[in-house]
Amino acid sequence: MSVTQNPDFRRLRAAQGVSQIGSQIGFLALPLVALQVLNAGAFEVSALIAAQVAPFLLIGLPAGVWIDRMLRRPVLIVCDLTRALLLLTVPLAYALDVLTIGQLYAVAFIQGVANVFFDVAYQSYLPDIVEADQLTDGNAQLELARSASQLVGPSVGGWLISVLKAPFALCADALSFLFSAFMVSRIPRDREKAVTKGDGRATWPVLLKEVREGLTFVRRHRLLAPLAGAGALLNFSYGMVAAIFTTYAVRELGFSAAKLGIVTAVGSLGVVLGAAVARRLSQRLGTGPSIVLGALIDGLGPLLTPAAPASAREVVITCGVFVQSFGVVLFNVNQVSLRQGVTPRPLMGRMTATIRFVMWGTLPLGSLCSGALASGIGLHRAMWVSAGVGALSFLIVLFSDVRTAGTGDAPPTPSTSDATAAGIPDSTPAPVEG
Repeated sequence: MSVTQNPDFRRLRAAQGVSQIGSQIGFLALPLVALQVLNAGAFEVSALIAAQVAPFLLIGLPAGVWIDRMLRRPVLIVCDLTRALLLLTVPLAYALDVLTIGQLYAVAFIQGVANVFFDVAYQSYLPDIVEADQLTDGNAQLELARSASQLVGPSVGGWLISVLKAPFALCADALSFLFSAFMVSRIPRDREKAVTKGDGRATWPVLLKEVREGLTFVRRHRLLAPLAGAGALLNFSYGMVAAIFTTYAVRELGFSAAKLGIVTAVGSLGVVLGAAVARRLSQRLGTGPSIVLGALIDGLGPLLTPAAPASAREVVITCGVFVQSFGVVLFNVNQVSLRQGVTPRPLMGRMTATIRFVMWGTLPLGSLCSGALASGIGLHRAMWVSAGVGALSFLIVLFSDVRTAGTGDAPPTPSTSDATAAGIPDSTPAPVEG
């Protein structure tokens, strides 16, 4: 059976697709609230973006232990509802003329906490929804849904911000999370294969022990360790670029919100192409070579933004977004499928949390670094440095076992030795292969 014939997968895909449209609107709107309404500086906007991803660094590791003890479906629903309510406080405060940069920081940080739990639970939940041999196809379909949202979201966001102003545009983001919560709630409870350890309580000694197990499993794994390293460097560069891109485009290049939305939307067609060909490239090249190629393309795309000549800025920057979007999808579809394929079920949450901690933990560091750079050497030079950092990330996976990992559409499967490497007893059960 094709993964698209699975009704529960379709519900999950619909939830993600619509919430991603809202997230694209929020990605434009939140920094523009700071820039246009509160007249924030480049470093303040960078700190705002850093606040959104700082929770991955602060609580990413223990989140994996907690998720391994929880049913994933309720976690997804609660996180969606939390994010919706948080975002609605911004237009309310703006309407009452009490909006401050401190509130934006608080909203960004708490939303980031919800994002941590949602993302860890989400990637641990997918193997319950689809068969093991459908993981690559399932991840590709979810990337395709995300690609459609990246095509629609920025252009709709730019239009909404122009018509309604940035604070009120966040209402659309909140509504998308409410829709996501509704769709996830329609997935039957019995689809989930819960893994509960002991009485479900995580005391500090137990918490630290299990966090260490997840870290050790990833650090000693011949495939997961280089994946984490490459992703960390790519995200450090992405955090640097994303933190100053809106400020650079609006204040240095004179882009309007509508033009910025159009550039992002058209460039995001690269996501559509990447999602459409990711599975076929994986079958032809192998999972590992596709990951290396994706990292290479992903790292080169952002260099076109500072390189764009004055006579063709919109076109060249759009091409840069297109190239990066294609690369990040090719990298993500294959590396997520590879991770899910080599990890035993009881370690899935901790593996995801550890990878997220390493990969996403560099985002706030990159955001703060580029904000400081922009204040010291100017936006244009800071953009060159920010983009250049990620261009070398592909070397980490090129000179590792990832380069030859996986053939066809079936990623490597977990073994007893995978669990033993993390200090887990040999009797740890492995997931059933379809």
